[in-house]
Amino acid sequence: MAFGDYQFEIYLQGLAGVLPAFPMTYAELEAKAAAALSPSVWSYVAGGAGDERTQRANVTAFDGWGLIPRMFVGAAERDLSIEMFGMRLASPVFMAPIGVIGICAQDGHGDLASARAAAATGVPMMVSTLTADPLEDVAAEFGDTPGFFQLYTPKDRELAASLVSRAEAAGYKAIVVTLDTWVPGWRPRDLATSNFPQLRGHCLSNYWSDPVFRAGLAQPPEENPQAAILAWIQTFGNPLTWDDLPWLRSLTDLPLIVKGICHPDDVRRARDGGVDGIYCSTHGGRQANGGLPALDCLPDVVAAADGMPVLFDSGIRTGADIIKALALGATAVGIGRPYAYGLALGGTAGIVHVLRSLLAEADLIMAVDGYPSRLDLTPETLRRVT
Repeated sequence: MAFGDYQFEIYLQGLAGVLPAFPMTYAELEAKAAAALSPSVWSYVAGGAGDERTQRANVTAFDGWGLIPRMFVGAAERDLSIEMFGMRLASPVFMAPIGVIGICAQDGHGDLASARAAAATGVPMMVSTLTADPLEDVAAEFGDTPGFFQLYTPKDRELAASLVSRAEAAGYKAIVVTLDTWVPGWRPRDLATSNFPQLRGHCLSNYWSDPVFRAGLAQPPEENPQAAILAWIQTFGNPLTWDDLPWLRSLTDLPLIVKGICHPDDVRRARDGGVDGIYCSTHGGRQANGGLPALDCLPDVVAAADGMPVLFDSGIRTGADIIKALALGATAVGIGRPYAYGLALGGTAGIVHVLRSLLAEADLIMAVDGYPSRLDLTPETLRRVT
């Protein structure tokens, strides 16, 4: 079944008087999620760094590109599948890591709900170090869909090795090291509410359940959570340097992806250091204000990667955005806030709706504009919009 067939399911249900249970546009999705989430969680998920100019720029950057339609192509069947790290994936999208996705669910188990959505859709989930349920429990919900583990590298190298080893044992297919979040960015929305979820004990289950972390505590986290939180504060946030890359590489034989790379010189140095993939991202504008949109960095990153897989996120809101990112060279495209909002409204079903809607729009754009294959989307298919 083509991804675009999701629209026919909706139309046919309409004949029986059944309207979609969840919003069909991002604007409505966002507005309803704002009402469904608590003010503190909403501000944390929706907010960005500084005056949020970079966050907005990540979204509006896509408006600067347009896809050129090609006719008489007969794109009755489309192939959006990709090959990455030896895996054949049915679609080029994945769920980007969100450190508070656990508390975006009404039941407080959003990581599990997201993993179930991955199983239902075949869209891989990139699981954050910061989860409400242990990484093993999340992986157990993936079904046949691969999952990736995103590492916030702690200062304690033994703890880092333990987290990676657990991810390997649980069946994760790659390790993704985030480089731009060793210290929180300046986030006025969160500062105004004095809200940092982990300081309140949220989404720390991977630490609470880790034997290395627990061994360093005088009392178990269950008995003295405040002391455990203090220990977490002291180890979270390793300002990595290039000297740390050989050690990171030594931690695993799984594909190693580095997240937050936006400069071609950094791409080349990471490639020479033995990484397997580059993740071009500005954290959706959450961490630093005043920077370039990630999309503007993508072409140079792809060129420097020289055939190595390039994952991308920041600002994806529509299927058209996915198409443009792919045309600019992204191997796979990460979905962030949209699936968090779907989760807030409807748990696993809400996420499935969001993912299927994004893929349906992308698929139908390829059908209408005459691009039968993901491989047909190249930089030459785009033009700058003036």
